[in-house]
Amino acid sequence: MTRPHWVPEQLYPFESRYVDVDNARLHYLDEGGTGPPLLLLHGNPTWSFLYRDVIKALRDRFRCIAVDLPGFGLSSTPSEYGYTPAEHADILEHFVLQLDLHDVTMMAQDWGGPIGFAVATRHPDRFARFVIGNTWAWPMTDRRTRFFSGLMGGPIGRYLITHRNLFVERMLPSGVKSGKLSDEVMEAYRGPFSNREARRATHILPHEIVHSKAFLEEVESGLGVLSDRPALILWPTKDFAFGEAERKRWEEIFPNHHTVLLEGAGHFIQEDAPEKIVAAIRNWNW
Repeated sequence: MTRPHWVPEQLYPFESRYVDVDNARLHYLDEGGTGPPLLLLHGNPTWSFLYRDVIKALRDRFRCIAVDLPGFGLSSTPSEYGYTPAEHADILEHFVLQLDLHDVTMMAQDWGGPIGFAVATRHPDRFARFVIGNTWAWPMTDRRTRFFSGLMGGPIGRYLITHRNLFVERMLPSGVKSGKLSDEVMEAYRGPFSNREARRATHILPHEIVHSKAFLEEVESGLGVLSDRPALILWPTKDFAFGEAERKRWEEIFPNHHTVLLEGAGHFIQEDAPEKIVAAIRNWNW
């Protein structure tokens, strides 16, 4: 299948693979092949492109699998798809089962956390360890989060996101602290959201921070079955969304953890600190 013009081959020199899952056509990368699987999960409004530098540096040691959630990157969705985290989790679960993945190390950031941990709690026998970026896997009830969800998930946010592509044009650059993203990189992030209907995927998720409470409670209730697994926590110091409280909670959930602070990194740690992420994973006590 021919890639869209906005996918930069030099920055993203990987073989695109596709699999049909519940009427969604999922795009994913499967690079390396000889080591244990490293499942890389993105959030909003990114796609597997976010992990390009991590994959290049780790595919000699791991089987790097990076999937685009439905509506993101090069994945497509059926017309009735609602873009909720529960739906994403069901799709990801079927993806893991179809590829028959075992001994998985899962790296998750942003919405990749609750979506990925939903799958891991359902199939704990398939997941061996976790690399946890700035994310969460429980209901967020603080006032700031509820305000953000209400604003971005409401009519004002819907207009700004669907008409102005707010999450790509503003949220993404503001969440990168290491410097301005190049035009080529920005085009790769704009590409999946070239029209208002496509941008609906990025509007639903902020709404669901509050409105997917039942889903998040279910994920939270299952985390105990994973608490004996090793966890590498990679935490930015300049994130606008997640701070010390969330990091400490992950450290409590996974007693067998090693924490690496990514000094100066913002929300999108894979853009800000890919070398530090790679070094931390390589140096982890496997």
